[in-house]
Amino acid sequence: MPYIPFLIAFLTTLFITPVIIRFAKKYDLVDDPKKRFHPAHVHKGIIPRAGGLAIFIGLFVSTILFLPLTVRTWAILGASSILIIVGLLDDKKDIHPYIRLGTNLVASLIVIGVGVGIPYITNPFTGGIIDLSIWTYSFPLFGIHTIIILADLFALLWIMWTMNIIGWSAGVDGQMPGFVTISAVVLGLLSMRFSIQDPTQSFVTTLAFITAGAFFGFLPWNFYPQKIMPGYGGKTLAGFLLALIGILSYAKVGTALLVLGVPMIDAVYTLIRRIGSKKLPVLADRGHLHHRLLDLGWGKRRIALFYWIVSAILGSIALTVTSKEKVFTFLLVMVAVGGFLLWVNFFTQFSKQHDQDSG
Repeated sequence: MPYIPFLIAFLTTLFITPVIIRFAKKYDLVDDPKKRFHPAHVHKGIIPRAGGLAIFIGLFVSTILFLPLTVRTWAILGASSILIIVGLLDDKKDIHPYIRLGTNLVASLIVIGVGVGIPYITNPFTGGIIDLSIWTYSFPLFGIHTIIILADLFALLWIMWTMNIIGWSAGVDGQMPGFVTISAVVLGLLSMRFSIQDPTQSFVTTLAFITAGAFFGFLPWNFYPQKIMPGYGGKTLAGFLLALIGILSYAKVGTALLVLGVPMIDAVYTLIRRIGSKKLPVLADRGHLHHRLLDLGWGKRRIALFYWIVSAILGSIALTVTSKEKVFTFLLVMVAVGGFLLWVNFFTQFSKQHDQDSG
């Protein structure tokens, strides 16, 4: 049953996190706004980073215990390890965004190299499928290796995109681990629907609930007032796992897209805004949705709960509607969030600025 892997991942992360907090303080893996300026900072004081390591330990222990140790399993753990190592290096001293992007590319290629791809997507308007496996390329590599060009390219773009946008929605205490937990549970429930017809889906279900448990175990330490931050490693690991689960659960990318609707839409508007301002899209700023909510006087707990509630609502919708209805729901959320962001951009100057460290 998936609740056992969930519970082990939860308890492992919950009890290892205080150890990681001490580890981060000892080796100066901390975030000090006075020494490390970042335009997106919303906290005061010195906060340990390296939370991704605690989440990874919960993931690793539960994966070893409950998942078959196949090539795919080791590829997932190997790629996750790379993300965490680079994350710890970034926690110590900020790494250039393009180096981090290159690391994300390597992690994505590792899992794609063992067969993780998107062979088809559902056409939301006709109910049929769009075949992405029609073009292949074979070459000798420890035997004959075949690349499914469109399927692998789509998977690469999806994983890279999700890794980055999750990180952009991890700005306030408890925000990211909460909606990641909810999203992983929704994807796990989705995969359970197919487990009777396809026993291989039990792998996906277990991985989804392990992911949910690991991030849920981190949440008590990250909720306001946070004792530790997820760091770059924790944020990219979240996006990597959710993207991967979305692919493996019968390529239900549409469900993942909807349940992550707010972070996805925030990322789209962020890219448009940065490019429109002739700025590099990878350079951080203080213009995300959670920053705008802070400018309106929302506390950090309120913002985190807002993200959780919206994710839960969209997840419930995603489990009950057709592909066509998912598209219209996503468009509705896009218009609503986009309209709100435009309103805040024009009228924030009339709102009273609140203490940015307010809960």
